[in-house]
Amino acid sequence: MSELDPTQQFYTRWAELYDHIATAPGVTSWRERIVGMLSLSPGDTVVEMGCGTGANFPYLREAVGPKGTVVGVDLVEAMLAGARDRIDRRGWQNVHVVRGDATRPPIEQADAIVSTFLIGMLQDPQTAVAEWIDHLTPGGRIAIMNAGRCDRALAAPINLLFRLFVRFSSPGGRLARESPAAALEARWRSARDTLERETLGFETETMGLGFVRSARGQVPD
Repeated sequence: MSELDPTQQFYTRWAELYDHIATAPGVTSWRERIVGMLSLSPGDTVVEMGCGTGANFPYLREAVGPKGTVVGVDLVEAMLAGARDRIDRRGWQNVHVVRGDATRPPIEQADAIVSTFLIGMLQDPQTAVAEWIDHLTPGGRIAIMNAGRCDRALAAPINLLFRLFVRFSSPGGRLARESPAAALEARWRSARDTLERETLGFETETMGLGFVRSARGQVPD
């Protein structure tokens, strides 16, 4: 891998803007909801794959309490800098970040794993999700969330805007021959199907007027 591959270059350049979008009204409600799907308990250890600037940290930390542990994994140093700043401002002693590739997570085991808006960027989401499941303790929970086009007929004009947004907000998306939105959705289906196949209590949910979808599962005790 080069010193900074195109994805890292993209998110390094837009890290500050990303944080504003990630914490916008409405988006925060989705984040709160996905954390709720993990059914975390005080004292749990939860790992976030692709933590970005730490927009999920307040909800994860609240759920596991001061005796639990939150670990964020991300490959982009500029994103981690924002996450560290958030941790420092809040004075959290039990929230940590580590630079690493979410497809080869630098962790041992966790009670829960969460990933939001990362699946669509992974070249092999099926293998990544299977790897995450292998890192869960018995009874551990996993939840993933990503955006996609809405299948409601009245959403056609908004779907067009969504496709344009994905094309211009994806690393290399403006030059891609394949539709970035279609690729994103195919990766989501691959990850969701793996989760359904590999876990118990599989559930899905849509949010954001149908443009945001989530899935959860649990490994056997």
